[in-house]
Amino acid sequence: MKILIIEDDQVIADALKAELNRWQFEPSIIKDFNNIIEEFELLNPQLVLLDITLPSFNGYHWCQQIRQRSNVPIIFISSRTDSMDQVMAMQMGADDFIEKPFNMSVTISKIQALLRRTYDFVQVKNELTAAGCRLAVDEARLYYNDQHINLTHTELQILSMLFKHHGQFVSRHALIEKCWESEHFIDDNTLAVNMTRLRKKLQLMSLDNFIKTKKNIGYAVGL
Repeated sequence: MKILIIEDDQVIADALKAELNRWQFEPSIIKDFNNIIEEFELLNPQLVLLDITLPSFNGYHWCQQIRQRSNVPIIFISSRTDSMDQVMAMQMGADDFIEKPFNMSVTISKIQALLRRTYDFVQVKNELTAAGCRLAVDEARLYYNDQHINLTHTELQILSMLFKHHGQFVSRHALIEKCWESEHFIDDNTLAVNMTRLRKKLQLMSLDNFIKTKKNIGYAVGL
C-alpha cells in the first residue's frame, strides 16, 4: 500500500521511509511543500503521515485540503504535544495522532491497524438505516432526504456501530474498541472530538439531535 510522508525533518522522513519499506509498504516523501496537493493526487496514497509544523502552511491546512478531496486515513506525527494540538488535528479530519519522539514499532502497529480497519471494513458492501437516515458504508456517506455528507473512516466506524445498535446506547469503551481496536495510546479526548466533528456535519442536514448522549452510559441513534 502507498503511504505519503509529509514531514520536513529529513532524518525523520528517511527513517520512516526505511522502516515502511522494510514492512513492504510503498512510502513516498514530499519534496515540494508548495505542491503537496499535486503530489498527493498524483500518488493517490492509501494513508498519509502528516507533520503539523511545515514550511509555508502547517499540517492543519494540508489536512483540510486533503479532506476536501479524499477520505484517505490521515495520521498526524508531531512534537507538539499540547492536548489542543491533538484536538485540532481531529477536528481537521485526522484519524490518529502520534507524538514525537515516537517508538517506530508502535508507529508501524498503528499504521497497520488503521489500514486494516479502513480497507477491510470498506470491502463490505452494505447499507444501514436508522431514524430515516441511510448509511452507505461502501461510499462512506450518510444520506437524509435529498442531502448527504461525506464521512472520514473514523466517522464511518462510529456511525456504523451506532446504526447496528440503533435504539440502544453504545458505551464509549465499545466505540473506542471499534474505531481504534484498543484504548491503549488513545487520549480521552479523541472520541469526544470525533463525535463533536460528526455532530457538526449532521447539523448541515438539520440532524442536530440525531446522536443522543447519556452521561456515563454512551451514545445512541434512533431513540
